[in-house]
Amino acid sequence: MTSTTAALPLDSVNRLDCDAFVAALGRAFEHSPWVAQGAWAARPFGSIDALHAAMITVVRRAPRAVQIAFLGVHPELAGREAEAGSMTNESVREQASAGLDALSRAEMAELRLLNLRYRARHGFPFIVAVRQHGKAEIFELLRRRMERDTDTELIEAMAQIEAITRLRVRDLVRPA
Repeated sequence: MTSTTAALPLDSVNRLDCDAFVAALGRAFEHSPWVAQGAWAARPFGSIDALHAAMITVVRRAPRAVQIAFLGVHPELAGREAEAGSMTNESVREQASAGLDALSRAEMAELRLLNLRYRARHGFPFIVAVRQHGKAEIFELLRRRMERDTDTELIEAMAQIEAITRLRVRDLVRPA
């Protein structure tokens, strides 16, 4: 994914006030600018990885209920948000990169059913770093991960969020 705006140099990011920091980086975490707001105080960041780590720490330190609510704001794969056109630009590009914007009717029907079953079982949508997988692999991961217990899936969903947001932060920030 490439950002629609030029990546900011890290030294500039380190000088931003809180509002500007959230405006610049808040979208790295789906509909959750509170993550950037929480990480702002950890400035200055010595690297892009340190910046990302500070942001992930905010999410990981949140109470479980907040984490589950955080996961809940993520779109289902090719789900109702995609149909309604309400996904973030980042999610649109990411899902398109895996071919999820060009599913056959049969694939769409299967994905809807799998998304519904997954959410009913775990209480949050299936989350995967789609930029790292192809369409067939995503379907297989969804089928396999659906059978896990929810505690294991919460850990995996958070690991996937880490992978997704690492790429997004790298799209938004460049070395100084």
